[in-house]
Amino acid sequence: MSPNLETTYLGLKLRSPVITGASPLTQTVDSAKRLEDAGVGAIVLHSLFEEQVVQEQRMLHAATDWHEDTFGEAASFFPKFEEYRFSPDLYLEHIGNLKRSLSVPVIASLNGRTPGPWVDFASEVERAGADALELNVYFVVSDPADTPEIVERRIEGIVARARERVKIPVSVKLSTFHSALPQLGRRLESAGASGLVLFNRFYQSDFDLDAMTVTPRVRFSSSTELLTRLRWLSILSSTGRADLACSGGVHTANDLIKAILAGASVAQVVSALYKRGPEAVSSMLEGLRLWMTERGYADIDSMRGALNLARCPDASAHERAHYIRNLSSVDHWAGQRL
Repeated sequence: MSPNLETTYLGLKLRSPVITGASPLTQTVDSAKRLEDAGVGAIVLHSLFEEQVVQEQRMLHAATDWHEDTFGEAASFFPKFEEYRFSPDLYLEHIGNLKRSLSVPVIASLNGRTPGPWVDFASEVERAGADALELNVYFVVSDPADTPEIVERRIEGIVARARERVKIPVSVKLSTFHSALPQLGRRLESAGASGLVLFNRFYQSDFDLDAMTVTPRVRFSSSTELLTRLRWLSILSSTGRADLACSGGVHTANDLIKAILAGASVAQVVSALYKRGPEAVSSMLEGLRLWMTERGYADIDSMRGALNLARCPDASAHERAHYIRNLSSVDHWAGQRL
């Protein structure tokens, strides 16, 4: 009998553990349909940014109070309103179009950094038909006055504000730059988060030495990025109750299998889709199905978390042991001694 690939994420029953991550790949109904046909369990929409919501509110305010200078100089640093692919209204319309065309759940994505009015837009997303909401809290701490406690309370406040406005489940996409992720995870659960997405990929800028400018550099992920995710999936799946999504580094069936063994409910894929198209999804699922059959796993639940830290009586010793073992084996994998 073929193994059952169904999983549960954010209280939603999914037909498979592979879902799309937030990206432009879901900006048309046709592309979303192709991903559904390839076997994804859910569609995470491209993000609607805090700046878009704020700009629309400013434009509406300017239309009614045209004599007031409502646009600060700093507004010029962001894309012009017309440069965004979707306005907030079109984003809501797109959710409705996808819900009418797809059978898999549609998860909206709101991207911001402050507990501002963009969070209130969550209620509009819910009314448009989204099955769940992913809050992508994307910012790099550069102000020395921002202590870890301030940063974490800000994220906690964003989640709590969203939960006050919607009944659909909410997940939070985090970065690796937190000093105590298990504790933060529990705080976000208490604030109402049903899931955590690990992790945000911060797109790094480079220096152009000829022009003496800072230039954006966008690179696809690779399987090597999975290792950080595996560590924290293993820890958080053994210390918290929230569903976990692995985001970044999942390119092959083996990557997908490792993420589930570490404790992930689902794996979000983007780079693999850009590189190989929807076939990447069907290939991962076929490889997962074959691996489960060979090892006698009947369903996803029976293998989830099989290698997480809960299986070790002393999780801290387990972590320390691997740290020492890795350092001790440097000479072996380097193939040389100093």
